[in-house]
Amino acid sequence: MATISLSGLAKQMKELDICMMITNTKRGGMNCRPMSNNRDVTYKGDSYFFTYEQSAKIKELEANPAVCLSFEGKDEMYISVAGKAKLIRKKQAFGEHWQDSLAQWFKDGIDTKGMVLVHVKGSAIKYWQREKQGSISLAKKKRG
Repeated sequence: MATISLSGLAKQMKELDICMMITNTKRGGMNCRPMSNNRDVTYKGDSYFFTYEQSAKIKELEANPAVCLSFEGKDEMYISVAGKAKLIRKKQAFGEHWQDSLAQWFKDGIDTKGMVLVHVKGSAIKYWQREKQGSISLAKKKRG
């Protein structure tokens, strides 16, 4: 079984714009929807997504920040990222992650009313590509 490093995986993720974000519902179910990662993938375990404050995903993430991101890439590459979401409402942070292509959903750019930035801090990655498969832990080890 061949393995891929985090930097090798990041190179492949630069080509991936859309992933499926899976959140947990109040009733124990799961919701899945496509999200643009803004091609913001100098990937070290952090993913950023813009959305609207009033969306169902925000209510779900406030109740349970556990999230899974599912990516599909070229050459039969599949990536799953498990992590926790943090909601960012500071306009200054919006500018750090904004891409002009997002204007199709947010007409006023970083000044769009009701916009929130979802920061997913990955803790574990699993990947599959033909005969290659593996996992990468992103969790920080505690010193003791």
